[in-house]
Amino acid sequence: MARRPTIKDIARQAGVSESAVSFALNDRPGVSQDTRARIRRVAEELGWQPNSAARALSGERSGAVGLVLARPAHTLGVESFFLQLVSGIQEVLSAARTALLFQVVEDIDAECAVYRRWWAERRVDGVLVVDPRTSDPRPVLLEGLALPAVTIGEVPSSAGALGDGGVDGAGRGPSPAPVPAPVPAPSVTLSSVRADDAGAMAQVLEHLYGLGHRRIVHVAGLPGLAHTVRRMESLRTEAARRGLGPDQVRSVVTDYSDAEGAAATRRVLAEPDPPTALVYDNDVMAVAGSAVAAELGIPVPGRLSIVAWDDSALCRVTHPRLTALVRDTAGFGRLAAEELLAVLAGSPPGVRISERPRLEPRESTAPPPAHT
Repeated sequence: MARRPTIKDIARQAGVSESAVSFALNDRPGVSQDTRARIRRVAEELGWQPNSAARALSGERSGAVGLVLARPAHTLGVESFFLQLVSGIQEVLSAARTALLFQVVEDIDAECAVYRRWWAERRVDGVLVVDPRTSDPRPVLLEGLALPAVTIGEVPSSAGALGDGGVDGAGRGPSPAPVPAPVPAPSVTLSSVRADDAGAMAQVLEHLYGLGHRRIVHVAGLPGLAHTVRRMESLRTEAARRGLGPDQVRSVVTDYSDAEGAAATRRVLAEPDPPTALVYDNDVMAVAGSAVAAELGIPVPGRLSIVAWDDSALCRVTHPRLTALVRDTAGFGRLAAEELLAVLAGSPPGVRISERPRLEPRESTAPPPAHT
């Protein structure tokens, strides 16, 4: 196994003392400019890199930021959103020579435990926090640890209880699934990057309503996530503006997986007055729903229109091609990484707004049958 070069190796090669090498590599006074340049040239030739653990113990930055996902592991392998998000994050961090420490955990408690461990071990300089919850312990924890953070998504400031009007479960039998009531967020100021989920849902409903649909079901994601709540609330608000009640337009909650997306589709299509349009919270569930419709002999879009929240190659290669919300997810990740690096450089917490998604109509949406 090749041995990593040390400060002693650099000093020997450059013909200087180890203290001179330390001064040069840490931008401290004590060596001439010519000596500093020679030492750095030798360090580069030898392939030397600073020991991040040692630097962290000495009070310097670790040169890494963290990202923890508390999602069901089986839902991550097929969902394109996080892959695109991380690619955007990594693009910015790589240019800044900052590492990304990534971990997937079971739940929010495990995520908080990871933050405490990273803080104690000085493993990261800051963290990117995804999937803000309706009741979220992470902002207070991170503030208490003084660990710089940027939330990807908006932590709700306050909201009324959702109750169960217009919301039910998916693939879990006829009983409504409990939806956590939003609570006031803690008075903690963290940077954030935000997407206009409410505006995007308004676009979707406007498109479907304009085509003539009056029975619409939103196959939503995890009910405790703040963006799920915003989408469901926007759906109800936009439906009410058009005189549509919860018996006509409603949401069902799932875990984002293709299995629950398919189960929700079977259940709502078996109702006495099935929906004429389905809106899915990701591309994977939308494709699964389209497959269920084909299995049941329900033509898309002849009798059922389908919209996917996130556009992807899946939406574009399935038949018919799926109408979808197109957004720059990698750009969303870039914004988050840029904001975190700015905070680490001393900027005050801020809010960055990503470009609003645009609806791309394709072959999966059309007017409903005249008899409906």
